[in-house]
This record gives sequence, structure tokens and C-alpha cells, in this order.
Amino acid sequence: MTGTWALLRLALRRDRLLLPVWVLGLALAPVGYLSSIKAAYPDAAARQHFFDLNASSATFVVRNGPLYGSSPGNLLAWQCGFVPVVVGLIALLTVVRHTRTEEEAGRRELTGATVVGRHAGLAAAVLAACGACLVFGLVTALGVAAQGEPWAGALALGAGFALAGWVFAGVGAVAAQLTWGASGARGIGIGVLVFAFLLRSAGDSSDAAGWLAWLSPIGWAHRLRPFAGEQWWVLALGVVATGASVLVAVALAARRDLGAAVLPARLGRSEAKASLRSPLALAWRLQRGTLLVWTGCLGLVGLLMGGVAQNVADTMRDNRAVADVVSRMGGGGAVLDAYLAGTMTLFGLAAAGYAVQATLELRAEETAGRAEPVLATAVGRVGWALAHLMFAFFGPAVVLAVTGWTTGLAYGSGFGLVPAALAQLPAVWVLTGLAASLIGFLPRCSAAAWGLLAGFLLLSLVGTALQWSAVVLGLSPFQHLPRLPGGTFSAGPALWLVLIALVAGASGVFALRRRDMPVG
Repeated sequence: MTGTWALLRLALRRDRLLLPVWVLGLALAPVGYLSSIKAAYPDAAARQHFFDLNASSATFVVRNGPLYGSSPGNLLAWQCGFVPVVVGLIALLTVVRHTRTEEEAGRRELTGATVVGRHAGLAAAVLAACGACLVFGLVTALGVAAQGEPWAGALALGAGFALAGWVFAGVGAVAAQLTWGASGARGIGIGVLVFAFLLRSAGDSSDAAGWLAWLSPIGWAHRLRPFAGEQWWVLALGVVATGASVLVAVALAARRDLGAAVLPARLGRSEAKASLRSPLALAWRLQRGTLLVWTGCLGLVGLLMGGVAQNVADTMRDNRAVADVVSRMGGGGAVLDAYLAGTMTLFGLAAAGYAVQATLELRAEETAGRAEPVLATAVGRVGWALAHLMFAFFGPAVVLAVTGWTTGLAYGSGFGLVPAALAQLPAVWVLTGLAASLIGFLPRCSAAAWGLLAGFLLLSLVGTALQWSAVVLGLSPFQHLPRLPGGTFSAGPALWLVLIALVAGASGVFALRRRDMPVG
């Protein structure tokens, strides 16, 4: 363990921008939700009506988990039912980034040649992720308690979020030992996260299968029962699971060589197929898994969101304040249109996440040393970059089209919501262009593209609900899109966003063509 604290400081320094952005940005969501809940349901009768209408909705339970009561704290904990999944995802990606990614890039071998113990890097990565989750939980608890909610419930809510992050930090540590590539480790970790969510959903949806939720770390966060008679002993399950997974990761790391993996790598062909002998074909090979995962996951979310559309419309008809909040996110006069338009905005933000990841694959190839051998051939930098940007620009169209179709399928309109989903593309492309600019001009700060997405997410969700200044909200490109269905399409703002995206992307490619490569 020698050198753990030095490597921990190094990890925190490398993530000095990324970690504060997600900790503070995500912590604002529960605080904003609570303010919206108190404004929309100012008295006990309104909250009880909401409880009676939604507590038994199977689709809502699948998405958010069980609703234990009608107090503002209960409604907040229920509205934040998906937050443990997000925290778990961030935690496992953080651990993989500081373990397997470091090995894949060759930096772990350099640090290991100094006075550093064999398990110091793994310990530092887990401590960084768990520390960030703990800070996030505390900030959330303080923000909720500051609005007058009971301290016990606020602490349980924050502890549930931190608990999920800790467990999946351990999952990420194990996944990093299993495969030789960071992408494979991320795939394993995300697969476990999705399985845990499905277990929780299945357990909460059926009384007979309720025990399944106890097998899921996501279910443990709900079983803490914030604001509903807290069960503090559930925290022990998360601590034990985290400790056990870290011990398994340590045992696996001790039994493999540096750079190797427990699962053997599948050997490729001795010669590439003709279909792989172009920059675009190589980009497809590298990007296809990411595209399929994002499309499949958001397609499932679309089924959930479309399935609850009628329930949400009924709630909004009975509560003018709720209708006003959702209407500010989009849509015309009809409450159902407002809900669906707000949902399309959320899908646009999610598709922007895929666009950022697809764009940053350029930087990942560069830092891993795989770009240089490709560029040493007849492939030029511009062609190589454009091959990846093809997926960053057109991949979101596939994601949004499928998501709009599944939402319409569950809602009953078939392909009717696909145009509304595709209307989000100009704003998504702005994120693609900005990420490309960062790679070209400020490659060391390219991860700041995630910070931009987090900022736009904050403006679209919290800022809109709390009625922030129009000037501030206008910083997000998603605020300039037509609110469909129900709104009126205007080509002017969309064309301006497309122009901004093209200029930003082209300038990024031009800068990439002229700068040194690689930039560490």
C-alpha cells in the first residue's frame, strides 16, 4: 500500500474539475426537486392525492421505486429514485478510469517503477470514488435539511446515494481486473449496474418477488426508507458488499501481471478484413458497442416514460402548479403535450451524453497511443477525426429516433414522436462541436465537455423549474429548440445551432491538424 496517499492526491488533482462538477451539479437536483414539490403540493391533501394516484402505478414503481408516504420528504426520495443509478455509474467509471485506463495507457507501469506498492493504485482509485460519493451524500443531506426537512431523513437520503456509489466503486475495481481493456471493464460494470436496476424493479413491482430487491444495491438505497422510518442497519449491507468486492479485486490483482487480465483477450485475425481497411470502418469497430448500449438503454427508458404518460397527464390536470412546472420545460397548452415535450428534452440531454462520449473517443485513442500507428499510414488527421465525428453527429440521430419510437410505442402513437425526438439534434450537435473544439485547442481539458453537459442539464431541469433568469437559461442550446409535440417548429434557431456546431467542430478539427500529437 506504499504510495497510496500520493496516488490519491494525483487522482484528485487530475479530477479537480470533473469531480466537483458532478458532485455539486448532481446535488442541486434533489434541492431543486424539493422546492418544486413544495410549490406544486403546498398542503397535505394535494400530496395525498398525488400519493393515491401514483403509488400503485406499476410503471412509476419500476422507474422510481416504492413510494412510502405523502410527506414532502417521501415525495422527494421517490422522485430521486434513479439518482443511485447515476451515482453508481459515475463511481464505477471513476475507478476504471484510474485503474485499467492507467494500465492500458502505460502510465501505471511508470508509477509502479517508483516507490509504490502493488495495490496502491487500486486503493487510491477506490478512495477517490468513495470519497466523492460521500461528499455528494453529505452535500445533498445539507441542502435538503436546510429547506426544513428532518435531519434523519435527509441524512438517510444522502447515505443511500453514497451507499450505491460505494458498492459500484467496488464493482468497478473488480471489473478492472477482469479485462485487458478499459472499454471491456466499463461494459462489465455497466452490465452489473443494469442488472441491479432490473432486480430492484422486479422486486418492487411484485409482492411475491419482493426479495429480489434485497439482492440489489440500488434496492438497498430505497430500503433505507428516508423520511419513512429510517432503517440504518441497511447501511451495513453496502459497507460489507463494498469491502468484499475490494478484497476480491485485490486478490485478482495479485494473481495477474501488470497489463494482463483474468479473462483472456480474444485474439483477432492475422490480417484485417477488407471492410476494416478505412478510417470509417475502424471508427465503426470502436464505436459500435457504445452506440448499441446507449440506443438500447434509452429505448428502454422511452418505454417507461411513454407508459406513464397518461398517469402524469392525470396528475397535471388535477394540479395546476405541477402543470406549470412541466409546461416550462416544453410543450403547448395541452398537459400531455407538455409532459411529452419535457421528456423529449431529457432524451436530447441523454443523447448529448452519447455524443460527448463518441467525440472523446478521439482523445482516448490519442492518449492510449493507438492514434499514432494509424496516422503513420496513409491516413490523414482530418480523415481520422471526421470518421469518429461521423458517429458523434449521426449516432445521436439513431439514438433519438429509436427512443422516440419506443416512447410513442408505449404511449400509443407509434412513430408519431420520432420527429419530436429528432428536433433535439441541433442542440446535441452543439455539444459535439464544443467537445471537438476542446480536443483540438485544449486537449488536456477535453473532459470538460462533460462539465458543459452537466451545466446544460442543470439549466434545463433545475433552472427551468425554479424560473431562473431567461438570460441564464439561454446559455443552454436546448432552451432554443421548438417544444414538440404541441409547440411550433421554427427553422431559425435550429439553423443557428447547426451553424454553431459546424463552426465549433470544424475549428476543432483544424486545431487538431496543426497541433502536436500526442499531448499527454
